[in-house]
Amino acid sequence: MKIRPLADRILVKREEPSETVRGGIIIPDTAKEKPQEAKVVAVGPGKVDDQGNRVPLEVKKGDRILMGKYAGTEVKIDGEEHLIMREDDVLAVID
Repeated sequence: MKIRPLADRILVKREEPSETVRGGIIIPDTAKEKPQEAKVVAVGPGKVDDQGNRVPLEVKKGDRILMGKYAGTEVKIDGEEHLIMREDDVLAVID
């Protein structure tokens, strides 16, 4: 399935952290927090400003980002969990 976000929205896939912590303890799924790191899968064309000009997004496909814990809307695409969110919800790009 092909998805193309509109305006200033981006499609991201959360990057799951490793299952064990430093001490070797395995954390159950119910105790895990949602990861705040994600990889950008697709981006929209950008927002239109007051003069009618399109402002391109700062993030691009393939970027790793930091986002808020509860940002975006969860969607299931081809059986995998993704998020659709606005670029404003992105906190930082990881280099």
